[in-house]
Order: sequence, then structure tokens, then C-alpha cells
Amino acid sequence: MSIEQTLIARSGGQCELSAVTENLAVYEVPPVEPSSDHAILVNEALLAQINSTESLDPNAWRGLNDSVWSQVPAVQVMAWRILTRLSRQGEGWATDLLDMLYLEDDVKAWAESGLEDSDEDDSVIHKDSNGSRLAAGDNVVLIKDLDVKGTSFVGKRGTAVRGISLTDNPEHIEGRVNGVRIVILTKFVKKM
Repeated sequence: MSIEQTLIARSGGQCELSAVTENLAVYEVPPVEPSSDHAILVNEALLAQINSTESLDPNAWRGLNDSVWSQVPAVQVMAWRILTRLSRQGEGWATDLLDMLYLEDDVKAWAESGLEDSDEDDSVIHKDSNGSRLAAGDNVVLIKDLDVKGTSFVGKRGTAVRGISLTDNPEHIEGRVNGVRIVILTKFVKKM
């Protein structure tokens, strides 16, 4: 059975990122290993966006709401990468989905390996209180009680902030504390 036939059987003949059933193509998820375990079936319009360096069309990626729950590692990797790109474009819904997405350590390492090139091009480097480099999607812990402006709660030391987003300011990150999306100074967090 060819890779394409295996993917069609696995996906039920639909795009694994959007559930569209037309104009499907095989996409080998980098780093490429020629097997169905390292490939997905994707709509050609979405494939063009994946391969483009231009901004993504957020409305084309609403199908990720369902595909983030896939049990297929290659689909999880692509969902994470696309959501990370959309989050960097300022799409709040993508950031929210990233906050909910859980990846096994090996799958997360695979997902992050595909974004290393774009991370190195960023002129803004975010570092935690220990000097460790922070990336979008990282998990951090507050190292100090923080008064949250505009709210009536305090972010307690030891609170985990999952799936952070980076900002243009190297001293600021964004994350959810007590269900509220806030800006946090990097000097008050430690990478998990």
C-alpha cells in the first residue's frame, strides 16, 4: 500500500487539518522521513499556505479546532506549528487552542524542530529569569507573587503558565493566569 493510500484510509479520504474532501495532497512533515507516520493528507489550498512565508489566512484554519484532538502525531505536529504561526500573527483563538493542546515530549520536540529556522530569524529574544531562551508555546512558572493590574487577583508564586505567547518586547510575554490572559515580565518567570 502506498503512503497516499495509507493516508486516505487513515483519514477517511479527507484533509486531516480541515476535513475538506477535495483537492487532497500528501504533505511530508519535516524533517522528512518517507513513511505514512511522518505525513498527512491535506487540502492543496492549505498546503500552499503551509509552504508560504506570507501570513496565514486565519479563517482557512478554523478546522484546527477539531484536528488538535487527533491521535496521529504528524497531525498534532502540524496543528501545533500552524497554531504557533497564527498565534504569532496575533490570533487570540489560535493562542487559546495552543493553551489547550498537549503534546508528548517527543512529539513536541518534533513540532519545535520545524520552527527553529524562523525562531533564529527573530530579532527579539525572550529570556526567563535564569537566562533560558523562551519560545512561543513554552510553559513557565511565576517566581514571585504578582499583582495583576485591572483585576482583583494576585498571580501567586509557583503558578504554572502554559503555552505562552511572545510579544515584540523582549521583556514581556503573554499567558493565562486564573483564566485571564495577561502580560507578564520575563524577569518574573522560570521556564519549566
